[in-house]
Amino acid sequence: MTYVVKEECIKCKLMDCVEVCPVDCFYEGENMLVIKPDECIDCGVCEPECPVDAIKADTEEGSEKWVEINKKYSELWPNISIKKAPPEDADNFRTEKNKFEKYFSENPGKN
Repeated sequence: MTYVVKEECIKCKLMDCVEVCPVDCFYEGENMLVIKPDECIDCGVCEPECPVDAIKADTEEGSEKWVEINKKYSELWPNISIKKAPPEDADNFRTEKNKFEKYFSENPGKN
């Protein structure tokens, strides 16, 4: 088992999870984070830290798509180990649905 970041993170990118991760397995895209499955130690400390409930176990129903997305983009995006400020408009997107189709970006985050 590992953990994955799901679409609730898109356009929110709150990064509370990054701050508590003991192995720095988060990677930053332009508008979301992903977890590298091979680095995640399944400790679960990140899951309750996410204010938008975007982190789930990869064994949860419907997470197959997110396992692939996390795996793919953790190979392409830069590693992040320090919490940054969220986007200024993050609160506007907390409860929005279908964010992947509307806003997902393959671009890496900015260091």
